[in-house]
Amino acid sequence: MAVAETKKVLIVVRTYPVPAQKGVEVSCTAAITEQGDWVRLFPIPYRFLSPDQRFKKYQWVSVSVIKPRDDKRPESFRLIEDSIRILSAPLSVADNWEARKRIVLPLKKHCLCCLKRERDEKEFPTLGIFKPKIIKKLIMEPEKNTTWTQDQLNKLRQTDFFRKSPVAELEKVPYAFKYEFTCDHEGCSGHTLSCTDWEMGQSWRSWKNKYGDGWKAKFLERYETEMIEKNDTHFFVGTVHKYPENWIIVGLFYPRKELNSPQPGLFNGSSAP
Repeated sequence: MAVAETKKVLIVVRTYPVPAQKGVEVSCTAAITEQGDWVRLFPIPYRFLSPDQRFKKYQWVSVSVIKPRDDKRPESFRLIEDSIRILSAPLSVADNWEARKRIVLPLKKHCLCCLKRERDEKEFPTLGIFKPKIIKKLIMEPEKNTTWTQDQLNKLRQTDFFRKSPVAELEKVPYAFKYEFTCDHEGCSGHTLSCTDWEMGQSWRSWKNKYGDGWKAKFLERYETEMIEKNDTHFFVGTVHKYPENWIIVGLFYPRKELNSPQPGLFNGSSAP
């Protein structure tokens, strides 16, 4: 029987929720421990959490976890939901995200090509962060099904007697967002990866109402033009559970570009509560 352990982690990634195979809906979450290691936390039915457990990105939290039987990826841990305790406010964005850089950037890999090769050779890592050499464009592909399937609706509409359901039903984002980019690697022939970042889904939900038909222009300005021209954009990436050779972008790390960016110091956990 798996033994639970408690970890202090900094939340750095949260993806847009999807209907769950077990339960109602889940969001993939990635974090960094106070020792500087990656962890993947699941399942997290974020919208079902009590208000005092709804963590934000770049908050330190304490969680109890166990190793799952059905996910062999080394960074994956099954969360004991009622163990979540928020320990801090989100790390500041002052000094161009310096507090965040100090913890995130020591885990930076050279490129996706290197991450893929390392995982293929050792089955590890399955989470990472890197800076693409060139972001060519953001692709917005309409989904074949613009609404949930009946099976997905059935899952979303399951009654959970142990907790209060969200006021609104989970809205499907009818677009697949993808980045086309190249790595800083001599043999890189280019990549196109899906991006499931929570912020993108929330932006679509908000801007389609706020800007009407103009939402696409606003979306491209934010997630293409700014990410290419203004921001020092890095991609958080992870492998797909059922298809471990496939990678997706699970989050964006985007301080502003600096002409003389200092090298981040080694993380020793001193920023943790």
